[in-house]
Amino acid sequence: MELHQIIDNIYPLTTASKNGIKESITETKLPKGHILFKANKIETSIYFIKKGIARAYAYSDDNQITFWFGKEGDPIVSMQNYVHNKKGYEDVELLEDCELYELKTEKLQKLFLEDIQIANWGRKFSELELIKSEERLIALQFNTATERYLALLKNYPSIIQRVQLSHIASYLGITQVSLSRIRAKVK
Repeated sequence: MELHQIIDNIYPLTTASKNGIKESITETKLPKGHILFKANKIETSIYFIKKGIARAYAYSDDNQITFWFGKEGDPIVSMQNYVHNKKGYEDVELLEDCELYELKTEKLQKLFLEDIQIANWGRKFSELELIKSEERLIALQFNTATERYLALLKNYPSIIQRVQLSHIASYLGITQVSLSRIRAKVK
């Protein structure tokens, strides 16, 4: 997904403000399996996925619990880092070779101070991330595993072809056996 589309999907900006963000962004390519963020580390960048897919996970005992997937157009951000400049609790792994737009948090903070349009864009960015987290929490609390699976397919139609079933089962909060049963019913 092109950078101007990603920016506009968050909050439309004037050309000058959009150019301010674009000038602060660099493109990078990283391989499948790369750990982009590590838990208990302060990250200095946020990313937007141009091409590829990623997942965020945390450890519970010795198990990785996937709680987020990102695809083309999605941001990769540790909100703990972004909001409080504190160590994050998540690891982020690239599940495919990825092309990313990188924006240094320090540069973005400077842009917020210089341009009210960009500051409003940043506020909208945070609000959208908050809503995604709230929807995920509500789904885990109130939806059945089948409903969560169907919602995942709706939001990420190609996820079954792109992500290991173990990651999907973890994201849904179920075993791989339960996921297989749900998939058989849904077909």
